Amino acid sequence: MALHSLEAEVIVVGTGPGGATVARELARAGHRVLLLERGRPERHRPLYGTHLGALRYTERGGLFFTPEGIQVVVPSMVGGATGMFAGCAAPPPPWLREKYGIDLRNEVAETIEELGIAPLPPEQRGAASTRLAEAARALGYAVYPQPKFIRPERSPRFRCGAHCLLGCRCGAKWSAAEFVEEAVQAGALLFTQAHVEQVRIEDGRAAGVIGRLAGRPFVARAERVVLAAGGLGTPRILQASGLRGAGERMAMDLTVIVYGIAGEAGNAQDPPMTWSWEDPELGVMFSTLVDPWLLYPVIAGMRDLRYVLSWPRWRHLLGVMIKLKDNLSGRLLPDGKLSKPLLPEDRDRLQEAERVARRILREAGAKPDSIFSSPLRGTHPSATVRIGELVGTDLQTEIPGLYVCDASVFPEALGRPTVLTIIALGKRLARQMLRV
Repeated sequence: MALHSLEAEVIVVGTGPGGATVARELARAGHRVLLLERGRPERHRPLYGTHLGALRYTERGGLFFTPEGIQVVVPSMVGGATGMFAGCAAPPPPWLREKYGIDLRNEVAETIEELGIAPLPPEQRGAASTRLAEAARALGYAVYPQPKFIRPERSPRFRCGAHCLLGCRCGAKWSAAEFVEEAVQAGALLFTQAHVEQVRIEDGRAAGVIGRLAGRPFVARAERVVLAAGGLGTPRILQASGLRGAGERMAMDLTVIVYGIAGEAGNAQDPPMTWSWEDPELGVMFSTLVDPWLLYPVIAGMRDLRYVLSWPRWRHLLGVMIKLKDNLSGRLLPDGKLSKPLLPEDRDRLQEAERVARRILREAGAKPDSIFSSPLRGTHPSATVRIGELVGTDLQTEIPGLYVCDASVFPEALGRPTVLTIIALGKRLARQMLRV
């Protein structure tokens, strides 16, 4: 027997930027919204933003790997991945409008104004990060200060560094959990520890969801369901619901950090990713980034145990992140794992990008014999329920009343920060739903 039987006009599964935005917009318009989140509220808990906390609110303690050895960090909390992101904002790539007809310019402009998205002030971008930016500029790159979801004036104790990737403890960085709170204030009903297993389909239409709430069965009914459980969570639910093709091939925005040790202070204590630059021919974005203190030796040791010896000089590290716009490959496996092979073309581009990063590090003062690359990471699992294949441009699946609004709908890798695009998609979808 089900522990709970719930009803709403709209069910939203997931509280990342897509789900939180849709829920907020619909609740503010007076709709009865049921918001279901697999994780828990973490933002105001004592361990939030610590290494110990991150072990708890990431899938498999952050040690989730594909069979090919790619590390994928999957946060599970109210606010989704925005609880641990670097706070970077980038508009959707032009091809999303030109190739797929998804015009988000109005929603993006509205979000930028509402959240005060802008680069950090020059004095808060970090001396070492700025030194790396100047080195990249000297090599001919068009370096720009990275727009951020971070407003230092929101915190009386702003002190942002590599540790902020574990979660923002000072409150300067926006999280989708803020939109969730606003949705609840507007009347949305939030349940956490809600593991949605599949969508209920009756007479060919979405009719709700079923799953487990705090470990016990529940059923929820609604005529419209929005899946926003992320690039891995959403296709798993769709697979269980009988939607063919979900989870077949994916993008990851594959990421590597190239490290080197400098004689002076490095960028480990600078805010992450304050400067960025791009190589469109390679399909690569570069930025300034270093892993948090306790995570670094784990990452270094995964590459080669001898690099762990550089841990005592963590404060002197210079780090250049490479984000690769990877081609679609792999699939979600039935046992909950996933396969993501690195295609030869992607490998060649990544190797060239690593050579570029090494030149930048040397130009910025890193000792040549100290430079090495971290293992591969999948930072933005996406493109598993692609626009034009499994959802229409209105984000509705082949099942009437069933929508998807998260990174899974990307038709290909963005190759850039994703959160602003997902928020814009959420606003666009909510407004479409309000017109029906």
